[in-house]
Amino acid sequence: MRAGSCLSVPECEGISSCRRGLSMKSLLLNSLLSICCMTPPYLISGSKARAENWGCQVILCLSNPGGPTQYAECRPPIQKLWRELAKGHSFPTCGGVGFHSSRPGYDPYYCDVGYRLAGEDGIRGRQVTCVSTSAQSVSDALCSNDGDDFGTRNNSVLSPHWQRQDGRRQCMGYPIMRPNVRSQPHFVDVTIDGAATQRVWY
Repeated sequence: MRAGSCLSVPECEGISSCRRGLSMKSLLLNSLLSICCMTPPYLISGSKARAENWGCQVILCLSNPGGPTQYAECRPPIQKLWRELAKGHSFPTCGGVGFHSSRPGYDPYYCDVGYRLAGEDGIRGRQVTCVSTSAQSVSDALCSNDGDDFGTRNNSVLSPHWQRQDGRRQCMGYPIMRPNVRSQPHFVDVTIDGAATQRVWY
């Protein structure tokens, strides 16, 4: 078999030509292409972005940094995906050839670096916030006046309390902020060769 030709495998037959391609930043696409091709996996051609297996087509197209419908070949499988999901059908799987896709998940919120997601039940249902992972200096007005006991929380700080900092008492707490909302909250995890895992959002 000559270098540069693609292996004829069920899940990704025909992914070869690298002309007019774009650089793939996704570990998933690199791995899929390296499985299919003898040459190093750098690019994917618009005219060759196809696969026999619908589930693998969907994974390939969703992984494209340029968008799942950038290439005309991706539009039919992606449009079919939206129709199937709208009917309540399950997300298609892609197995074999060294990789496996998980069941779909849903994670609509994320926090900035240094914050973690936290949730609690309230009168309006479950409320999700982002809480700082480390105590920070906050306004003295947020701390109680009865020593070093922890306060509760207000709308901006969790567990305000007095703490000795550089020889003086300082009000410390865990700032709270609103979570970011993902534009693509659904995901599948693709495991490659039983080790490396890539999360694909859609």
